[in-house]
Amino acid sequence: MAFRIIVLAKQVPDTRNICGDAMKSDGTVNRAALPAIYNPEDLNALEQALMIKDKYKDTEIIILTMGPPRAADIIRESIYRDADKGYLITDKRFAGADTLATSYVISKAVEKIGNYDLIISGRQAIDGDTAQVGPQTAEKLNLPQVTYAEEIISVGKGKIRIKRRLERGVEVVECTLPALVTVHGSASPCRPKNSKLFMKYKHAKTFTELQTIDDDYLNQTIRNKAYLNIEELTLDDLDCEFEKIGLAGSPTKVKIIENVILQGKDSKVIGDKDIDIKNLMHELITNHTLG
Repeated sequence: MAFRIIVLAKQVPDTRNICGDAMKSDGTVNRAALPAIYNPEDLNALEQALMIKDKYKDTEIIILTMGPPRAADIIRESIYRDADKGYLITDKRFAGADTLATSYVISKAVEKIGNYDLIISGRQAIDGDTAQVGPQTAEKLNLPQVTYAEEIISVGKGKIRIKRRLERGVEVVECTLPALVTVHGSASPCRPKNSKLFMKYKHAKTFTELQTIDDDYLNQTIRNKAYLNIEELTLDDLDCEFEKIGLAGSPTKVKIIENVILQGKDSKVIGDKDIDIKNLMHELITNHTLG
């Protein structure tokens, strides 16, 4: 038994290093101003796919990511962990997409790839925290969906069994295949990169990246080795309606951007008496620091 799994992954700005230039004047994220990392919960999703591959050796894992050319790093990082291949959706005309436009383009790319048993993604991305792209993609593909997955317990012919992490506990559900599953951050962390796979695939490049390589020998070597070619999908490759992509297809609009700078103005020493603690809690609640 083997499965064909598509993992939706995203390269995101590292929100732990927010600076004053993090947003552009039009309300979109200035990705060039922040370090780019693999979205944490997408790594949890990748691990769930890899665990299925551990059990069913002929399983194929395909990484699908949408972003600028540098987002190919996400595909390479996934392949170093034993994913099989990846597709980079990249086109300047996709820029500024909100969750609705993003899920539309992703659904079109999934349709182009076709012949899949399961789609897995992280619950949400740290640059938006909406948890909308996975469910919206499932709706556009007319697939059953299971969200907040903590563990894929079993997967078989036409059926998958999943443990979900809920606010007040867990539940186990079953779902028919094909399906889309979003994975919670409490799921197993992703395994480290494999050194042998790193050495084999470190020169894997997209067509756009190949244009920037000055070394003719390396360029030709990559072109001649199919496993080192990362496929790109542009608007011209997908059956998209132009009015549904990018900013034009994004009903979400940012009206106001406000820079909030936290400053420590003074300090206060609190004693160990109950009344001191009580007064502190009252002050924090009154000025809305808490509650």
